[in-house]
Amino acid sequence: MTVRRPAARLGAALAGLALVAACTPTVGGGWDEEGARTGYVSGDRSVTTWEPGDRRGPVEISGTDYDGGRVDVADWRGDVVVLNTWYAQCPPCRAEAPDLVALAEDYADRGVHVLGINSTDDAGAALAFERTFAVPYPSLHDADGTAIAALQGVVPVQAVPTTVVLDADGRVAARVLGVVDPSTLRAVVDDLLAERDGAA
Repeated sequence: MTVRRPAARLGAALAGLALVAACTPTVGGGWDEEGARTGYVSGDRSVTTWEPGDRRGPVEISGTDYDGGRVDVADWRGDVVVLNTWYAQCPPCRAEAPDLVALAEDYADRGVHVLGINSTDDAGAALAFERTFAVPYPSLHDADGTAIAALQGVVPVQAVPTTVVLDADGRVAARVLGVVDPSTLRAVVDDLLAERDGAA
């Protein structure tokens, strides 16, 4: 698949991409006694973007967050949505959490929503993570894998963390496999906001 960049400044942002591995289990990997996934392999940290005519979707994801609230990305059509897969004991998930929190806070009034997707943790572990990092956005409790399956039906999700950015029509505009560089993510989000506002 060809990597496409929505703007020239994205190339510079990619050069600073962090070198933290993604938490993808190797064949035969399992869980240790503390609930951490064993047998990590490195994610490639690749960033793929799609031009408007090449985007698939809209992505249809809904479910319940860890506070019991109902979340449906369809309610955010017209806005930019950042989806991030994570679980509490994933080291790169913890490494990128402050950057996702900052993004959510900085763009909250500009029509950007962040949604976590966690298919691993029970409420206790997930809520502890959210408290530790002062996470202001919801995460779906995706114990049955429904949200991940819906996402996989549109774009491959091959590592945790994976970050997928949806345009204002709910279509997949970008995907990062592994920990996301904040300047890269902000460049993608800024381009999608400009695209949305230019079409308005």
